[in-house]
Amino acid sequence: MFLPVTEKEMYDRGWEAPDFVLVTGDAYVDHPSFGHAIISRLLESRGYRVAILSQPNWKNADDFKRFGRPRLGFLVNSGNVDSMVNHYSVFKHRRKNDFYSPGGEAGRRPDRAVIVYCNRIREAFGDVPVIIGGIEASLRRMGHYDYWDDRVRNSILIDSQADLLIYGMGEHPVTEIAEALDSGIDIKDITWIRGTVYRAVDKEFEENNSWDDGLEILPSFVEIRDSKEKYAQSFLTQYRNTDSMTGKRLAESYGNGIYVVQNPPAEPLTTMELDDVYELPYERCAHPMYDEAGGVPAIKEVKFSLTSTRGCFGGCSFCALTFHQGRIVQTRSHESIIQEAELLTQEPDFKGYIHDVGGPTANFRHPACEKQMTYGACPHKQCLFPQPCKNMNADHSDYISLLKKLRAIPKVKKVFIRSGIRFDYLLAEKNRAFLRELCQYHVSGQLKVAPEHISDNVLKRMGKPENKVYRQFMKEYAAMNDSLGMKQYLVPYLMSSHPGSTLKEAIELAEYLRDLGYMPEQVQD
Repeated sequence: MFLPVTEKEMYDRGWEAPDFVLVTGDAYVDHPSFGHAIISRLLESRGYRVAILSQPNWKNADDFKRFGRPRLGFLVNSGNVDSMVNHYSVFKHRRKNDFYSPGGEAGRRPDRAVIVYCNRIREAFGDVPVIIGGIEASLRRMGHYDYWDDRVRNSILIDSQADLLIYGMGEHPVTEIAEALDSGIDIKDITWIRGTVYRAVDKEFEENNSWDDGLEILPSFVEIRDSKEKYAQSFLTQYRNTDSMTGKRLAESYGNGIYVVQNPPAEPLTTMELDDVYELPYERCAHPMYDEAGGVPAIKEVKFSLTSTRGCFGGCSFCALTFHQGRIVQTRSHESIIQEAELLTQEPDFKGYIHDVGGPTANFRHPACEKQMTYGACPHKQCLFPQPCKNMNADHSDYISLLKKLRAIPKVKKVFIRSGIRFDYLLAEKNRAFLRELCQYHVSGQLKVAPEHISDNVLKRMGKPENKVYRQFMKEYAAMNDSLGMKQYLVPYLMSSHPGSTLKEAIELAEYLRDLGYMPEQVQD
């Protein structure tokens, strides 16, 4: 049963008002690949009443009054994608489609959706508690460079007028916030929860400035706005404090005694907790109110896919994962994943194909090394760059075991791996058992991998392995397919215009593609 999306559905449940109204820029899809589904179902499992306000009309405040004033507050996100990325290409062209909207129709959410939604909520209800989260809030939690404005913007907490910001994966913080609000604590006093960001004024800040886990003052907003060097310095400090075991509390001054304070990151979910999240009673589809428009296209990509892990220790320079999900890989149990796979086989439109079993990086099924479980991820060192760390445990045995179990499920014809593998991690393992399994059972004729570039000058700035590592993988992939009597190909993801890529490197990449005889369908800029 879907959560209420109208006032009538709320009253039909016997509610006079919800505890929380969850506002999202996406269409309402009750599937664990959508953040709003996870958060709403998790709160429901803890006894809270959650109503869904999906893609509200933001032209005025009327739609935000649909359920009345919630007992505990509003939870606001822009959707699964930052609203500016959702709306504009890297060339600043307006995108024609929105795969997270009914019928793929564009224009059903505003630019900078979190800011717009929160200001409408304030217009409607004044001092109601407002908590923001999701990727848009998470990556804009401190002063940040905005590509579309070509300037450094305030923390989104300032511009949205929200009370609290949840960064990273939100299960732990949102349940702690709900419990605090439910116990009668004022939202302004909820300043201790890990994985959150709040505003403080000088007096409050001085009173709280005695935390045991340390505090680091970042360059002020004015400094990062006016100096690229200060901006880079600030971001590096933030980047080195994304681990729950080593991360410090950070503060950024906005003048006039106002600070934006980031508490240390939330603890990663345990296997049991992650299993619980994915075993909540999702409908696993889009709300039927979108059927007439043709449904929500985004569900098609994930409906028959399985999330195996969270987090990534890859550390690519251009990727948001370290900043959002963190470097500690969190893993679901085999039993939980198999149980979900068996649910998929019962869907009437299941054709026998599981489209993916993975996460940010499919072949990471455990933390990079034993030390991470005791001391956290190394703040000054990467696991795979410039070479794999000698402490890294490159081992695919657990992943191979899981894939074999999934292949054995009745009605399953094929299990694909599409979420991407790290070929340097694969090569770091002494044996090639996983490469054999991959080629023999889990490729659909083409394997997509991400060398990103072929120039070492660019790759070192990307935090990616040297081109010779990719060439070695190409050689071994071809040899393995030959030994199996299979014709399967590599499809490389490539990136142009990354820092380090001058005209010389661009020509080098173009000549490489020419010599390879490969015409890429797309190149990321």
